[in-house]
Amino acid sequence: MTARGAAGRCPPTTWLTPLLLLVCPLVRGSITEEASEHCSHMIGNGHLQFLQQLIDSQMETSCQIAFEFVDQEQLKDPVCYLTKAFFLMQDIMEDTMRFKDNTPNAYFIVKLQELTLRLKSCFTKDYEEQGKACVRTFYETPLQLLEKIKNVFNETKTLLKKDWNIFSKNCNDSFAKCSIQGHERQKERHSDPQLPRFTFHLLVPSIILVLLAVGGLLFYRRRWRSHREPQTVDSPMERPEGSPLTQDEDRQVELPV
Repeated sequence: MTARGAAGRCPPTTWLTPLLLLVCPLVRGSITEEASEHCSHMIGNGHLQFLQQLIDSQMETSCQIAFEFVDQEQLKDPVCYLTKAFFLMQDIMEDTMRFKDNTPNAYFIVKLQELTLRLKSCFTKDYEEQGKACVRTFYETPLQLLEKIKNVFNETKTLLKKDWNIFSKNCNDSFAKCSIQGHERQKERHSDPQLPRFTFHLLVPSIILVLLAVGGLLFYRRRWRSHREPQTVDSPMERPEGSPLTQDEDRQVELPV
């Protein structure tokens, strides 16, 4: 009995392992579904209203600020553009978009910073190595900067609703192309053989024109001075009365015939 009973009993592992194989996919599926819901609905209309209120409260000014942002001319892919912009926004909100403490605008910025921290889980790739790829310095007004930030949040929300996993795309190739383009442009600026020739052909005519203008000015000034100087030689018609020559002529006229 004992042996038969022992032989008839199944060890715990023989039935526990198939059960785990059935349970794990269910748990994984529930986590994935939860993550999809989490990313798809993370950016709410309230966050976009925060940004709109920040925009509406800005003073219209022509003063510009410098900030680093994605160069959309280099990075055409919309998913990679938003991925790059998302990581840059964190630095902008922390270092550039500063408001007085205990004000509504400062409260809005804190809420947006909290949102970006939660959104990190939806951007599964790490692009620390290409930190400066596809990035350039912009000089724009605070209003224009806020418009850029709002557009990024709005477009990110739209894409996440269509596909919660869209930002798992690998953008290394797109960023690498930006790096290559940047190196080529920098190389052209420093090693372009046409640039010195162009400068020479432009500089020589300019110098000639300046010299001609200065020479003409000096010539005109010299002639103007010569016309202003008084004549030093007296003509015979300007001799004064009572001169010896005039007296002799008068005497000759008075002699009797």
